[in-house]
Amino acid sequence: MQLRSLTYPDCPGGPAHKGTKPGAGCHPAQMQTSGSKPCSCPSFKLREVASMYFTMIAVFLVILVVALQGSAPRGSDFPYKVPLDPQGLLELSWNVSYPKQAVHFQLLIRNLQFGLLFGMSDRGKFENADLAVLWSDGRNSYFGDAWSDAQGQLHMDSQQDYQLLGKWKAPEGLYLLFRRAFSTCDPKDYLIEDGTVHLIYGILDKPVHSLQDINISAIHRGLQRVQLLKPNITIPKLPSDMKTMEITAPDIVIPSQETTYWCYMTELPHGFPKHHIVMYEPVITAGNEVLVHHMEVFQCAAKFDSFPHYNGPCDSKMKPERLNYCRHVLAAWAMGAQAFYYPEEAGIAFGGPGFSRYLRLEVHYHNPLIFKGRRDSSGIRLYYTATLRRHDAGIMELGLVYTPVMAIPPGEDAFVLTGYCTDKCTQLALPAAGIRIFASQLHTHLAGRKVVTVLSRDGRERQVVNSDDHYSPHFQDIRMLKEVVPVFPGDELITTCTYNTEDRSGATVGGFGTLEEMCVNYVHYYPQTQLELCKSAVDPGYLHRYFNLVNRFNDEEVCMCPQVSVPQQFYSVPWNTFNRDVLKSLYSFAPISMHCNKSSAVRFPFSSPKSEEFLEGLSAVNYAKSQGNTCE
Repeated sequence: MQLRSLTYPDCPGGPAHKGTKPGAGCHPAQMQTSGSKPCSCPSFKLREVASMYFTMIAVFLVILVVALQGSAPRGSDFPYKVPLDPQGLLELSWNVSYPKQAVHFQLLIRNLQFGLLFGMSDRGKFENADLAVLWSDGRNSYFGDAWSDAQGQLHMDSQQDYQLLGKWKAPEGLYLLFRRAFSTCDPKDYLIEDGTVHLIYGILDKPVHSLQDINISAIHRGLQRVQLLKPNITIPKLPSDMKTMEITAPDIVIPSQETTYWCYMTELPHGFPKHHIVMYEPVITAGNEVLVHHMEVFQCAAKFDSFPHYNGPCDSKMKPERLNYCRHVLAAWAMGAQAFYYPEEAGIAFGGPGFSRYLRLEVHYHNPLIFKGRRDSSGIRLYYTATLRRHDAGIMELGLVYTPVMAIPPGEDAFVLTGYCTDKCTQLALPAAGIRIFASQLHTHLAGRKVVTVLSRDGRERQVVNSDDHYSPHFQDIRMLKEVVPVFPGDELITTCTYNTEDRSGATVGGFGTLEEMCVNYVHYYPQTQLELCKSAVDPGYLHRYFNLVNRFNDEEVCMCPQVSVPQQFYSVPWNTFNRDVLKSLYSFAPISMHCNKSSAVRFPFSSPKSEEFLEGLSAVNYAKSQGNTCE
């Protein structure tokens, strides 16, 4: 099979065209990533002219790429791997070169028909996507860089930034090797940056003579979420007395439905002494790699002497209510992630006094093809040692308190809420030498679209702790930071979440339910301190004033009777522009209720006297009593 790669001229001021490009690509100033260098780019009008001209001559300019026969490169060349489709027909491996600011992709295609589309888009849609396309007209095969418009129509790109490096056949299928710079001069290209990347794919099952003949709505297609830009972390030396423990599902039958969250309770032996977990990795049942989407191990609350055993769906009515107190994340893995290593000087405490013996495994199965009868024993393998390291690692919650006083109006495309870990809290709770944050897990529910935590010192933003501009609630894992972030007494940690509620008709309030919302960053740090939760919410009294204002300026009245809860009050708000804007202003400027909690759930002394139970169960009667109001 001949494979032809379309070629275009050099990017002005940048590297050579696709097929001969030696460097990382051109980096326009408005598309900078950490460590990238700016370059000059042609104007958009010039690019459009070049696009029309070179698209015409592209039909005649082709380079024959020699078909390389043999086996695939060693696995170590591509350390990251993920199945793209639920049938396992497409398998993507990749590596990251920070010096060259480029990603190398290796795509294994099993049972190739007449080509495929592979690319990236903002939220995993095929409209306004950046694509590499392999297609065949029945005689020859072609490879090119393309983009799709708002209607999903494909167009050949004037600048070929997916660089085809080679192809070869192996017993398992056809391999394609290509590269892509993080940032290019092309406004049609996707900017590869830190955080979640939505990869998309489509399989062509019949020959096509041009890109314009491809109807993306009629092909088998899908998406996969990954973190492409993995940090270059040196693997620390592991102790010689290291032991392992596997926490896995007990040979369950995966339900024949698209989405399942499976919960399984297990426990440590009686008298299990304190150890340090120094790493963990996934254990995936062979053949189920495309079904196991992500997994977490939660530690249960130590205040309970026992927990009931359970093995079943997490949303089942049969699940014991006490399992809701198993929420402290001990380990988390998502598809595409590798083993997680703790820094050489720290480990997470495991067992011993103050540690619950009970653990909950939660596995998310994604089964869009509704496979039946699949058995699974996947889970997480913990590596632990009795030789304790210098520091206990800790996990701290940043962001917003789980309370309905923080709400998002319906029909919003980008509504912002912010939670604070204030300077007063860190001044009281952190040691003089500070702490070191080395990993982070961002978390919202279904409406979350962006999450960022920044470090502020002396009133100025100093550093981004973690950020994901393409965040998805369906892809959450603990991510190692590229560099350790030191936090000192008096510093402030600000977590901001952006939500989309365009598909909702009522307000979305904060809370634990799937259709309620959260804004959390679980930061992993050392040395462990007593500070376990550093979060905020708007002062409840000011929310009461907001409802009073709504009643004054709207014909429809929001009832604040004692029997009406805060969520019900939000549901009754008429969401016109005025009410939306006033709520945004309230969250931006009103005083906050700060929660600065010890691991024992006791507040540090400066905190607001209002308890978490008060905020979580907040209702109009609380407001009425605090304000001296009664329902008329």
